[in-house]
Amino acid sequence: MIEARNLVKSFEQTRALDGLTLTVPDGAVYGLVGPNGAGKSTLIRHLTGIYRQDEGELLINGEPVYENPAVKKTIAGIPDEIPYWSQATVDDMMRFYASVYPGFDRPYYENLGKALELDGKRMMRKLSKGQQKMAAFRFALAQRPDILVLDEPLDGLDPVNRRTVWGLILGDVAERGTSVLVSSHNLRELEDVCDHVGIMNRGKMLLERSLSELQENMVKIQLVLPDGAELPESLNVLHEGQTGRVRQLILRGRAEELSAEIAACEPLFMDMLPLTLEEIFIYELGGMEHEIKSLVL
Repeated sequence: MIEARNLVKSFEQTRALDGLTLTVPDGAVYGLVGPNGAGKSTLIRHLTGIYRQDEGELLINGEPVYENPAVKKTIAGIPDEIPYWSQATVDDMMRFYASVYPGFDRPYYENLGKALELDGKRMMRKLSKGQQKMAAFRFALAQRPDILVLDEPLDGLDPVNRRTVWGLILGDVAERGTSVLVSSHNLRELEDVCDHVGIMNRGKMLLERSLSELQENMVKIQLVLPDGAELPESLNVLHEGQTGRVRQLILRGRAEELSAEIAACEPLFMDMLPLTLEEIFIYELGGMEHEIKSLVL
């Protein structure tokens, strides 16, 4: 289990992490989302042992991460920009990872090459960004990590390789119980693979829940009320719009309870729709008085 408790990290006058808390259960695929500057990359650098927090605790299975080789060898991370030596080939980098990580599985690395095809003799700097990401996934998965930390991991990959990589990752989750934390702006993709979601904002965790619970507690409703009818004041309205006579509402609450409450107004028409993770993200931040330039209902 990954746990962050009241994590604080400052850079000069900027507080990148401001009392952040986080819990990633064992075997979870946890999607970390937030606007630019929310502190996601700073948190990831703590999780991979690069940064040491100013205050608070960051624990993996009860042990601190920073300067703890025993914990670090259980973690594999893929940053947005893939590190490599300027003259290194793919095979050179593979040998480096194999020398650093005692659990590096060379046969599995070779087997991964059937799915993520790359010429091992090619220099890393001459590969496209997508090819570098494919190489990084081979290095990381072959480490057989207990925890996989990914920062914008599929940027640059074509749709076929994106699906292949997610298949490999989810295969490890199912077979080995690997815990995955992934930060991405591609919320549609996260919705397909994550079972837990954390939404960060200004260095804090705005909320974290299972994806199913998150989707069950926010509803989009379209309705037409009779002339003179008013909605109950008890409704927690996050956003409201209107097209002609059709009112469009984003409400916090469970669909069945909201439906019963609104039905008392005897609407002429009512339709409840599920929200996507992207819509939930927008309206949660909207509730924090962020400027949302375009809301599409």
